[in-house]
Amino acid sequence: MPERPRAVFAMTAENVPRVFPPEVLSRLRDAVDVDPALVVERAEDFTDPRVRPVLAGAEVLITGWGCPRIDAAVLDAAPALRAILHAAGSVKGFVTPAVWERGITVSTAADANALPVAEYTLAMILLAGKDVLGRRDRLRAERNHPGWGLVPGIGNHGRRVGVIGASRIGRRVIELLRPFDLRVSLTDPYVDEAGAAALDVPLLPLDDLLRTSDIVTVHAPDTPETHRLLGRRELALMPDGAVLINTARGALVDHDALTGELRSGRLSAILDVTDPEPLPADSPLLDLPNAFVTPHLAGSQGNEVARLGLAVTEEAERLAAGAPPAHALDRAVLERTA
Repeated sequence: MPERPRAVFAMTAENVPRVFPPEVLSRLRDAVDVDPALVVERAEDFTDPRVRPVLAGAEVLITGWGCPRIDAAVLDAAPALRAILHAAGSVKGFVTPAVWERGITVSTAADANALPVAEYTLAMILLAGKDVLGRRDRLRAERNHPGWGLVPGIGNHGRRVGVIGASRIGRRVIELLRPFDLRVSLTDPYVDEAGAAALDVPLLPLDDLLRTSDIVTVHAPDTPETHRLLGRRELALMPDGAVLINTARGALVDHDALTGELRSGRLSAILDVTDPEPLPADSPLLDLPNAFVTPHLAGSQGNEVARLGLAVTEEAERLAAGAPPAHALDRAVLERTA
């Protein structure tokens, strides 16, 4: 690719200055010829008279949240396109088979977006081990500090943590948990014993992981195979007092079955994703004391989104220099990832 290849933004326009703050945008524009005022937000924008001449010579699409579908008609209007650099995580919502068929490189900032999700998960694991949320609620209700004491079942020494899915986030969670005195195990049908050994965790079948974990954290993709991965039977395998953390996708968990377990008081749950999302206003998950629900905030928020722009900028610099991207997606692997 020539120096400073032409690029076009395709995302929600208001996100451009958020994901590419001035210092990041300046660096990006040193690598590619891109106009931050020209942003494709809707499918019809690809045929806008202002956009078409630029799109015709564009070698790079810089995409993000809100990017329209990139189908054969869009690609016909962008014959020089060589790469799509996505300043977010999943590309499944807008990358069509036509992109792969034309040999266009697709890169994603999913690795960068995995970091805050893993950090959120780490924080919730440690808080859950101390029963911080439950004990806070009891203090609020009773208005009486119980004082220091030995509370059975509380603490993170030797607590068993089961990780479902060796995704980018799942692997980062395992890495972040290493300094702590926890016993971590993994289940993932695409990881073999050698792969688990490389991660320095034991590999277990899902049922065994559920039976032997005090905290279960979900990091598997949303695919037909994982739909309702944790249903009534699977949740029943978890030991009394166990905690389920889900930062993956709500569809992986049967919410009716989970609500039943929570109402019984047998389990607790920390949910950053739900099905549906958002939950209806009358959902019991919003009121149950042992359900801690956050509004899909584990991923990049606030100043964290600039990390996504930086990841794309670094990819643009590699392409401008004639080097391969560091985070190119493999279509075959994409089928079983988020």
